Amino acid sequence: MAGWWSLGGAFLLLFGILLASYLYKINWIKDLRFEGDNKRVLANYLESKKRKLGKLPPVYPNGWFALLESSQLDKGQVKHVAALGQNFAVFRTDNGTVRILDAYCPHLGANMAEGGRVKGDCLECPFHGWLFRGSDGQCDYIPYADKVPHIARTKTWKSCEANEIIFVWHHAEGLEPHWQPQTISHVLNRTWRYQGRNEFLINCHIQEVAENGADSAHLSAVHGPAIFAKIARIFSAFARHSWTNVNWAPHNSFLESQNSNGTESEKQDGENLRHRAYMTLRHRLILFEKFQVLPLDVNVQQIGPGYVELMMHSSLGSMCIFQTVTPMEPLLQKVTHILYCPPLLGPYASMLFLGECLMFERDVAIWNRKKFEKRPLLVKEDKSIIAYRRWYAQFYSEHSPSYHSAIKSLQW
Repeated sequence: MAGWWSLGGAFLLLFGILLASYLYKINWIKDLRFEGDNKRVLANYLESKKRKLGKLPPVYPNGWFALLESSQLDKGQVKHVAALGQNFAVFRTDNGTVRILDAYCPHLGANMAEGGRVKGDCLECPFHGWLFRGSDGQCDYIPYADKVPHIARTKTWKSCEANEIIFVWHHAEGLEPHWQPQTISHVLNRTWRYQGRNEFLINCHIQEVAENGADSAHLSAVHGPAIFAKIARIFSAFARHSWTNVNWAPHNSFLESQNSNGTESEKQDGENLRHRAYMTLRHRLILFEKFQVLPLDVNVQQIGPGYVELMMHSSLGSMCIFQTVTPMEPLLQKVTHILYCPPLLGPYASMLFLGECLMFERDVAIWNRKKFEKRPLLVKEDKSIIAYRRWYAQFYSEHSPSYHSAIKSLQW
């Protein structure tokens, strides 16, 4: 009888763990720029003051960048987001449309995102009650004036929502967007559900983050040791991560590899999709240098300079992680990963996602301290890094702000 009670208790405990992992949504938020105890934080801060930056590319590329997640902005709500050298007033109208205006009222400079009110499709300034249309920025109403001057308007920003993320279009030359992120079918028809997220603040140039995808050699060095090897060295003695079949290519090269005799239409599509790049890899956890477990095939699409879709296929099913990288300051990136998966895959997906959080922290530790090498010393096996930098260069233009000009704009 005691055995049955023990078995029943174990079953209930297991059921409870599975239920908790199914219901619980991960929200892993870390600022790892100055991690550690107080003395270590101070040491890291002083070390950062001596850090060499290298010859940096422009700090704000052209493209779509995440400002908020859709769940963070309710109808009738406005939020202030400072990013890309701009101050945005992001609000959702009464009918659910997202609008983005310059946060500062052109009247006397009040921040309309702080205390402002959403009225229909307009945003009301909290200082004098001026009302600005979200569609075109035109001032619609001044409560104490008989007539609204035609020049009374504020800047508007193109926005879109995809995969429950709110994006803003940034272009140094003021060009209109010719592409935008699209919602994947599993999120659109809600067959996959939100399972968790993480968020990191990182001191590095935005180009460095996505470069990891093209840098296959770092996988074994940085991500080879088992996840918990840092906690218990015994793990490293019998477990390691294996990364194989790693490939990275910009869209045009990927298209050529799939069909070398493409039609003119396909070639035009390739030109229209040159803002995309692709990566594939295969993961295995190797135990005792003999057994391979936790197989995972990953297909990655880099869509523009600040957005990535990672489709992961396991033996139990598929899941997706959306990665966003947004420059909050010239060398301060906010990186988020948002997990979606089939409902029944929740516990397993959460376990893998926690592993991803820990793995990503290893990269962050390097990014926070490295120098950008404009002319790196590479070997032939690093050819994907060269291809990546050529591909990424398309997101810079004549007036893309340099590090020094962007820093000046932040100083009083």
